[in-house]
Amino acid sequence: MVSTIHMPTPMCLIENRGKEFRVCQEALQLLSEIHQPVVVVAIVGLYRTGKSYLMNKLAGKTSGFALGSKVQANTKGIWMWCIPHPKQPSQTLVLLDTEGLGDVEKGDPKNDTWIFALTLLLSSTLVYNSIGTIDQYAMNQLHYVTELTEHIKAKVPSRENAVDGLEDSAEFVRFFPDFIWSLRDFTLCLELDGQPISADDYLERALTLKKGDSHDIELFNLPRKCIRMFFPTRKCFIFERPTSRKNLSRLDQMQESELDPDFVEQAGQFCSYVYCTSKAKTIPGGHVLNGRLLAKLAETYVDTLRSGKVPCMENAVLALADRENSAAVADATARYVELMERRLKLPTETLEELLRIHAGCEEEALRVFMARAFKDDTRQFQAQLMKTLDERKEEYCSKNEKESSRESMAVLKALSQEIEKNIRTGRYSQPGGHQHFLQDMKKLEERYHQKPKKGLMAMPVLQQFLKAKEDVGRAILQSDKALSENEKRMKEAQARAKEAQREQESQRQQLAVLEQKRADQERSFEMNLEELRQKLQQERKQILEEQEKVMDCKLKEQEKMLKNGFQREANQLKEEVQLLREQNDEKQESFITTGLHILAEVASLYLPGFLGKAVGFVSNLLRRL
Repeated sequence: MVSTIHMPTPMCLIENRGKEFRVCQEALQLLSEIHQPVVVVAIVGLYRTGKSYLMNKLAGKTSGFALGSKVQANTKGIWMWCIPHPKQPSQTLVLLDTEGLGDVEKGDPKNDTWIFALTLLLSSTLVYNSIGTIDQYAMNQLHYVTELTEHIKAKVPSRENAVDGLEDSAEFVRFFPDFIWSLRDFTLCLELDGQPISADDYLERALTLKKGDSHDIELFNLPRKCIRMFFPTRKCFIFERPTSRKNLSRLDQMQESELDPDFVEQAGQFCSYVYCTSKAKTIPGGHVLNGRLLAKLAETYVDTLRSGKVPCMENAVLALADRENSAAVADATARYVELMERRLKLPTETLEELLRIHAGCEEEALRVFMARAFKDDTRQFQAQLMKTLDERKEEYCSKNEKESSRESMAVLKALSQEIEKNIRTGRYSQPGGHQHFLQDMKKLEERYHQKPKKGLMAMPVLQQFLKAKEDVGRAILQSDKALSENEKRMKEAQARAKEAQREQESQRQQLAVLEQKRADQERSFEMNLEELRQKLQQERKQILEEQEKVMDCKLKEQEKMLKNGFQREANQLKEEVQLLREQNDEKQESFITTGLHILAEVASLYLPGFLGKAVGFVSNLLRRL
């Protein structure tokens, strides 16, 4: 699906009102209309460092985001520009430009921290923009990274970490974006011992830790540790000054031919790297966000800040999942009703025909649900969908029976007009009238069976009609003077035998209907199990890949720590990797089995009397696998 988004200029996504933040509804509405996966590239850094110009370059424009070339900083809050992705037609590129950090006019340093935190939480690639070299001053300006654990929680605090407030960096890695350090107006030669080095090498050397336990060394190491642990995927770009100082104020009016050629080349490399490597925004578990989900995520985080609470990423994801899963149930139900209304022509000749159509519509509806739902760990939303579709099926069954009954009774009414007239006029009260009555009733049945499109209630309605005529038949029989008393008794016995036979047939039909519906419930549950199994397999694969990525990053850091003589830090990383491996083993063994059993138990609450069979289905499915 190619992006159709048309947004000629940026708009404010999150407004900074000094003491509080507010989400702009117009921006949320625009985001909500983006159904494609979104690649979110955001930039943060000190004010008047050229952030907006880089973002305009990513948008393929020279202007758009306001350039802060004057003394007063321009961008307040977080501004958004959604454009078709230049390299991925199936994705939308969302650019976020932030107000400059360290603006003395704001007066509240907490605002900077929240701007940094919100930008980090919403982006899939985070660009940190600074001037000059990576020295201790530049590191000190990045103190927001060291404060992240105070302003963001990855998971709901447990008893184990409630005392010291520490969280494993692995949890942050699952949420955090890729990191790019953009160095503007860079003047040094990239050399080490007379040999050229890359910008990435320069960044990694700048992140090297010092040995020792003194307070000064701890302060030196802290921002470097945080960047290394929180942002395992790191990249560095250096930029010459784009033009002379006197021309910077009109940078957005200058053509590329007027700029420094080295800067133009560097900006092109930067844009190409971002386009080719930036991934769609995901949340833990590998679920990819579209514009609608990104809008809900932004709204959730800002609402949390406005309430005075610390944003918890796990809570935000769970809140997002609840909303999305409820919507998934609604979407799936609507799809089911749409398909049933299109495919089902009432009345159907048999219940099997209706159930066959229902099964096809239910399967498509379930796939709609599975495509949108995520993190339904309690399986209550899938069980709710099962119950809802089962109820809708019963409603269609009821409509089917009513329509069939109406059609069948209309046929009987037309066919029985002559019989009703004979009853009213007393024609059957003459000698031999009972035999005449029986012949007319037999002809009526034959003609009734010849009439098509009466539906599945044709026989029950006929039996009800015949039962209603039994008393009339007895009265005619008793008044027939052509028959002896003995013949009347024989006829009466035959009539009662037929009546009993019809009653038995009616009960048999009712039991057959119940059996068909029970079998359909079993089919439905087996289908739900299989769809869930496939989804859990995919989720497990995504989780394991995520875990492998985290472990790989930690192993690389462990190797660097050992190489540089940081034994304690290396041992800590080793323990974290071992814990992740144990979690992987647990996911391999029980993830799918647990999910299937949870669905069986929850489904039994929504569909009473189904627990024993549901658990049996799970066991059979697992045995087959």
